[in-house]
Amino acid sequence: MDFEQISRSLLPLLGGKENIASAAHCATRLRLVLVDDALADQQAIGKIDGVKGCFRNAGQMQIIFGTGVVNKVYAAFIQAAGISESSKSEAADLAAKKLNPFQRIARLLSNIFVPIIPAIVASGLLMGLLGMVKTYGWVDPSNALYIMLDMCSSAAFIILPILIGFTRRPRIWR
Repeated sequence: MDFEQISRSLLPLLGGKENIASAAHCATRLRLVLVDDALADQQAIGKIDGVKGCFRNAGQMQIIFGTGVVNKVYAAFIQAAGISESSKSEAADLAAKKLNPFQRIARLLSNIFVPIIPAIVASGLLMGLLGMVKTYGWVDPSNALYIMLDMCSSAAFIILPILIGFTRRPRIWR
């Protein structure tokens, strides 16, 4: 597979070098932020040899190559396009600017709440388990272990404002 040839054939289908704002890659996909998405021919890109799929998501054009292949295509692509390497977070930040207000709010809320979901789920499960144990009388509610577990089960909900502030903080300073 000729990675330079793949890169050269991708450029005109993406609208040329001038249409590429940034490029990054993950394990299987080449992630491109384009200046004008309308200039990209998504169906023609999907027909290039080595391309397993192509779609737009969250302001990015994502071209699927597969594990191992994408690294080599990316290296050849940034050379052919004459752009510098950018991290996945830089590409995501550029793509976020292209989102509509509803998508931005949804992304903001998911960035805040997704990291604290495990704490909320663990607290909820422990609350449910302790409620069942207490209801069926399997343990005395004045037992020290029960009291301590009851305090732990409500901890995530008590400090929820702190958790939200902690997960929101990195976005404020950018």
